[in-house]
Amino acid sequence: MTERRICIHGHFYQPPREDPRTGEVPRQPSAAPFHDWNRRITAESYAPNTAARVLGDHGELLREVDNYAHMSFDFGPTLLAWLAAEAPEVHAAVVTADAASLERFGGHGSAMAQSYHHTILPLSHPRDRRTEVLWGVADFRHRFGREPEGMWLPETAVDLASLEELAAAGIKFTILEPHQAGRWRPGPDEEWCDPRTAGGPGSGLTEPYRVDLPSGADIAVFFYDGPLSRDVAFQGLLHDGDHFARRLMDRYDERHRFTREAATEPDPGAAAGGQPTGADLDACLLSIATDGETYGHHHRHGEMALAWALGVLEETEGVRLTNYAEHLAEFPPVREVEIVENTAWNCPHSLGRWSRDCGCAGGGGNHGRWRQPLRQTMDWLREEIEGPWEHAAAELLRDPWAARDDYVRLLLDDSAEKRAAFFADHAAHPLDEAQTARALDLLELQRNLLRCFTSCAWFFEDVARIEVVQILRYASRALDLSGNLLGLDLESAFLDHLAAAPSNDPDYGDARQVYLGKVRPGGKGQPPSR
Repeated sequence: MTERRICIHGHFYQPPREDPRTGEVPRQPSAAPFHDWNRRITAESYAPNTAARVLGDHGELLREVDNYAHMSFDFGPTLLAWLAAEAPEVHAAVVTADAASLERFGGHGSAMAQSYHHTILPLSHPRDRRTEVLWGVADFRHRFGREPEGMWLPETAVDLASLEELAAAGIKFTILEPHQAGRWRPGPDEEWCDPRTAGGPGSGLTEPYRVDLPSGADIAVFFYDGPLSRDVAFQGLLHDGDHFARRLMDRYDERHRFTREAATEPDPGAAAGGQPTGADLDACLLSIATDGETYGHHHRHGEMALAWALGVLEETEGVRLTNYAEHLAEFPPVREVEIVENTAWNCPHSLGRWSRDCGCAGGGGNHGRWRQPLRQTMDWLREEIEGPWEHAAAELLRDPWAARDDYVRLLLDDSAEKRAAFFADHAAHPLDEAQTARALDLLELQRNLLRCFTSCAWFFEDVARIEVVQILRYASRALDLSGNLLGLDLESAFLDHLAAAPSNDPDYGDARQVYLGKVRPGGKGQPPSR
């Protein structure tokens, strides 16, 4: 019998929540009784998954399981930075779990990298896309002490340019949803097949597929089981850990049987006039991918169901828990696939959820007409600052954009020694104390502009939500820095752009009033009356 290979992936992420002026996370009443959402979700998910309880029939504690060490996972760099400062025991446990997974999975750790600010990479300026990937790799290397093999694309939003950046940064693979697969073929000399063909990337089982990139590079892609992942996230599959494990095994058997039949019977729908299109049966992998917060936050005690399921799977003969990196090492990609560009796992409208009123996350009579003007406003702000910033930074830094790509070094360790090394690499000439401070402020201006595109700001139903308020705080800080450093006075025009983004909240009316009421009460104009 073919060994049933199963991989469970969790995407753990929270948007950055710190006030850019104080570095502190403000109190968030909606997270009560906790001070803020980071603390609440840490208590409900991130910490419990480090020692998930497995209980006996009478409620007695049988064992505690570090779920991270047995699954595949990625953590947002900004979340890890917060955990390192505010919940260091959880941060340490996540790093330790990756080290344990190296031993468990043949020298291939379960942690994957993530681009730094969780921006939608296909919608990003090319220069920003590069910085986000490079910062994500550097943060991973700093925390886990090794090079990342895989990288999670925020919202699995993908295009070829994003995959090019991953490949250029040394990333070997990423993970996508089946509907993001275009046509595929069993090998370089074979005919192309429809993605829905039996045994293809949409069949429920996966093997690594190779994507050939325009540059001549390539990258491997795994396609997780979309329907089963949605059952875990939304259909109550975590109510019973034993049922969860059995469902995973049954799904593998069902999909493997389907794939085996496709491999031995001609497929009349295949492009090559009936040639077999089945997968390498030994290379088959069943994987699911959900938000990591599913385990304990979205579903109370979900971490316990996961721990139970992991135990059942590990104790069942013929089942092998694995991670993507180990599987890729054992089964290098033979099949080729073309991706469907500008797609994501949470929106069927070509990334509309993060760029326009596509209908996603509306409901309750809410519209998304604010999304496009908000993105246009942030693009406008970046473009207005870009030229003056580059001119000013070039007086201090040999290559300002290369220095920005490397600035993550100081975000991770701003010791005197590291700062001196950074400027030894990037200063255009010896800098005095004032010039050094100015260079750092210029780089901090760029960091705040990058933060303005954090994806969560566009994900939900209104421009008055805390996620949008957060990126408006970053924009406000960028406006202040651009005024102080570059002599730019952009706030009035920025407010005019925001006024084009209508709110569903009658207390505000538009993003301009959100900014004036929640971000900059002392700014130009008046906050809304309450």
